[in-house]
Amino acid sequence: MAQLASYYVPGLYVEDHSIDVPLDWRGLEPALLAMGMTMRVGAFPAEIPGAPESIKLFYRVVCAPEHVNDDLPLLVFFQGGPGGSCPRPLSPTSDGWIAEAVKHYRVVLPDQRGTGRSSRVSGQTMAGLARRAQASGADPARAQADFLKRFLAPSIVRDFEYLRLTQFGGKPWTTLGQSYGGFITLAYLSSYPTGIAASFTCGGIPHVPASAAEVYDHTFPRMAAKTRQYYERYPGDVERVAAVADIVAAGDVALPDGSPLTVERLQLLGSDFGMKPSFERMHWLFDTAFEQGDGTVGSEPVLSDGFLMGVLDRTTTRVNPLYWTLQELIYADGTCAPIRWAAAAEKGKRAEFDADARPLMFTGEACFPWMFEDMPELKPFADAVGLLMEDIEFDPVYNPVRLAQNEVPLHAAVYFDDMYVDSGLQLDTLSRVGNAHPWVTNEFEHDGLHGDRVFRHLYEEACDAGHLHGRMR
Repeated sequence: MAQLASYYVPGLYVEDHSIDVPLDWRGLEPALLAMGMTMRVGAFPAEIPGAPESIKLFYRVVCAPEHVNDDLPLLVFFQGGPGGSCPRPLSPTSDGWIAEAVKHYRVVLPDQRGTGRSSRVSGQTMAGLARRAQASGADPARAQADFLKRFLAPSIVRDFEYLRLTQFGGKPWTTLGQSYGGFITLAYLSSYPTGIAASFTCGGIPHVPASAAEVYDHTFPRMAAKTRQYYERYPGDVERVAAVADIVAAGDVALPDGSPLTVERLQLLGSDFGMKPSFERMHWLFDTAFEQGDGTVGSEPVLSDGFLMGVLDRTTTRVNPLYWTLQELIYADGTCAPIRWAAAAEKGKRAEFDADARPLMFTGEACFPWMFEDMPELKPFADAVGLLMEDIEFDPVYNPVRLAQNEVPLHAAVYFDDMYVDSGLQLDTLSRVGNAHPWVTNEFEHDGLHGDRVFRHLYEEACDAGHLHGRMR
């Protein structure tokens, strides 16, 4: 392995690694490339002007210190997102599932392409690509759009399969997918099921066939319900939120990074409502919204600097700009209808979400065109995303026939009240996936895996069913 470093954090032994993978997997197969065969099969894909041929894939391997020299099975973690990097554990309990996982596995934590310490995609990346494409006489926006297509699930699963084959001896591994990691799981099972011994997913089974419009038709009612629950718990916040929204609607309010604070951006704070304890986090944010006196809503309230910094912290994606950039593109599967800003279209049908409606309704995990005009970290992506919203050709993601014939045990935690990934749509998909075993619970929100109970439940359930080949608990 291309080991970069090894060290300990409290309770864990850690190794850092990096390998090279192709930017563009079209016409290449991980198994053949692992044997040194670099000839592409089929029509050679058009070159992406200004883009590199290969990129770095960074990954960590962690285990309990007492197991450093033990031959343990592998568990690879598929991070949520899109655009999220793998956890940086402070200890086994800082991300609850890790403490249980290292009892049984050597855990592989890859940063998906474009994130973390893998070759990152940022505003700087996009600006540099545009300059090189323009210098070569190509359309910069088209080059950027084609480049971004290479950071979706079909490329991610090929990276991981190549990693398994070249760095772990081709030994099948168990997968654990959180949120978008469940999308990655079904994409992996659609393409390389023999590489997987068993799979766990948490709040992340996509609807197959995929449709962004269908997703937001289901999720906007849940966004409204979550907002109403928040106001029911903290009824005094109805007035406070409305007062803030009225100040913002009057204009000329800027966040600390210089970007405008609009009511639409204020509504993005609802993205947190699918996690616990989100209502409390929202309540305490608005608790210090006003500068004057004891912070009550006065006749001419002024927003506090601390509140504005809190809004920026909770709505910026400077650390992970692919999160909003790819948010709707993860539903593009092969030849498909244009996505055309599905969340914005759905929001436009629902008057209760208007910026001037009171009480103010918060939106959840939904991206909008204005974000690429107002948010500095997203402006370099604007032209490319505009093209991608109209594109109809993407790499195929899911194979429904292969999923129906799936033999890999798939144990899926389905959170009944999940705001982000509709439980009904998850169960509909799982009903058409072979060897799928859903566990439906309303005890957890979307981030349930990060506690200490969800992974343990799934692991014990798989053991009891004999799906982990008799591994000792």
